[in-house]
Amino acid sequence: MDKGAPALGVDFGTTNTVVAQADGAGDSRLVDFAGEASHGPVFRSALCFWEDDSGWNGVAHEAGPWAIEEYLGSPLDSRFVQSFKTVAASATFERALIFGKPFRFEDLGQRFLRRLVGHAGGRLDARPSRIVIGRPVQYAGARPDEALARQRYDAMFDGFGTSIHYVYEPLGAAYSYAAQLTEPATILVADFGGGTTDFSIVRVAEPGTARRCVPLSSAGIGIAGDRFDQRLMDRLVLPLIGKGTTYRSFGKLLDIPGGYFADFADWSRLALMRNRRTLEELRRLQRDASDPKAVGRMIALIENEQGFPLYDAVGRVKRELSQAEEAFFRFEGGGVSIAAPVTRADFEQWIAADLRRIEETMETALDRAGMDPRAIDQVFLTGGSSLIPAIRAIFERRFGGERIASGNELTSIAHGLALIGEQSDVAEWSV
Repeated sequence: MDKGAPALGVDFGTTNTVVAQADGAGDSRLVDFAGEASHGPVFRSALCFWEDDSGWNGVAHEAGPWAIEEYLGSPLDSRFVQSFKTVAASATFERALIFGKPFRFEDLGQRFLRRLVGHAGGRLDARPSRIVIGRPVQYAGARPDEALARQRYDAMFDGFGTSIHYVYEPLGAAYSYAAQLTEPATILVADFGGGTTDFSIVRVAEPGTARRCVPLSSAGIGIAGDRFDQRLMDRLVLPLIGKGTTYRSFGKLLDIPGGYFADFADWSRLALMRNRRTLEELRRLQRDASDPKAVGRMIALIENEQGFPLYDAVGRVKRELSQAEEAFFRFEGGGVSIAAPVTRADFEQWIAADLRRIEETMETALDRAGMDPRAIDQVFLTGGSSLIPAIRAIFERRFGGERIASGNELTSIAHGLALIGEQSDVAEWSV
């Protein structure tokens, strides 16, 4: 292994980013971030920009929980961007205009990483001998371009380390879970992230074996936590801001274009709707709309930068439904007030089609490994959405509850990636 600081595992996630550092003795430790806004090792995958002469091209920025803090302190004078990982493989995304300045994906990523390193309190200053970066089995988006995503990742992480490897995210979780096993086993890992759900099947040998973990198959799909948020948005919020209503044009009654609602329901695009062109288009629609007040609510939410608190309320009710059969959705901001009861049964019905596609992807992983479900000894569920009861029920039906384990939902991938970085066969894990 090359000389240098211990290997790093970087789980650059749609919602959160976690970094782990190998300790050189077969284990790894999570990198905590210092400061009052810190959430320990969990660094929110978010950026906040504001105009400042001291910043690049007149625009300053902050990242992680500090980005949230900056945004909440001055929401109307800043631009908040999160879930930008979801556009990594999108050929239709070229750049985001923020205060009139163009930012490519790699520009956003490099600024995010600089602030992440800065908030690590010196723990990431040394150049590591290897960096193992997690990547989804399949990138998010309708037509994901894997080669484009790799090109953008390479540019984002350029200069971050001396030897960079990309490994499927669920394989990182598999390696982390394997460290707990004392007997040989074949394990299925399901990683439920913000943008993608990924599966890997790994054969684990007994402790002390030269090559303890052998990947057998992987499969993934661009459906995960953000999609579930969109389903809640679609039912609870979009009808109140004009979805399903009409406007009059040249004597004809037309549906308000669905693109506005698609953008509003996608956090990575909602953050960019606050621009003069979009707002002028919406005001023209409002003048001819059958329900001008509804379109006015959309304009108010965009103009008053209410995207973050709105999605925060959606995420909160989603988490509450994992603990209770019923929850109450509440949001108030930008002159808009929403209050509605939501049952777990309703939510499960809204995401039923998504769950079927996730289950089909799991079956694909089994087929690629040439395995019957009975050959799987252990199932390890990780990622925030693994806590949703309807998701856990999929695995209980297929494998039985006694074979299912979970835990370290936000940190297991980074931990395992760092351990892979110390292995002599790291290249065989790379994709």
